[in-house]
Amino acid sequence: MKVVGFAGYSGSGKTHLVERLIPALRLRGLRVSVVKHAHHRFDIDHEGKDTFRHREAGAFEVVVASRNRLALMREFEQEAQLSVHHLIAELYDGVDWVLVEGFKESDLPKVEVWRAAASKPARYPDDEFIVAIATDSPQALPEATLRPVLDLNDAEAIAQWLLDNGHRFDYDPERHLPSHV
Repeated sequence: MKVVGFAGYSGSGKTHLVERLIPALRLRGLRVSVVKHAHHRFDIDHEGKDTFRHREAGAFEVVVASRNRLALMREFEQEAQLSVHHLIAELYDGVDWVLVEGFKESDLPKVEVWRAAASKPARYPDDEFIVAIATDSPQALPEATLRPVLDLNDAEAIAQWLLDNGHRFDYDPERHLPSHV
């Protein structure tokens, strides 16, 4: 499994890039998963549905599956701060690439998504885990860098760069999680 993060401030284009990378990688015959960080409460279930009723009744976990889809919902008794590594551990181990959106403070190799028009500072000068910068304004980068500067608007080229540098994104779960997790 190969894992790469996409970090950047809100509005930088992370989601747009990830949603264009998924088909670019899939067309190359690769299985792709996504891990997304949410800063707020969210729900994928709806009031009145059986799974909602099971959770409301106090189930710790509810798994619902069909021939086409599986969803796991877990209710924490107390707020939990899960690391990106905990979430990756939940994924199917037959996936080729995991694209991680958010978790900008993680120790994963990351591509920074940066736009000058967003008027936000760049993270790459202070984050050793940023391995490349995807931008639509390379001439406006605030600091010179030896990292690759990728065209944010060329998902095909970014997908190819990921594949060409795949060894840099090999994921070793033993390195990130205790064996009892």
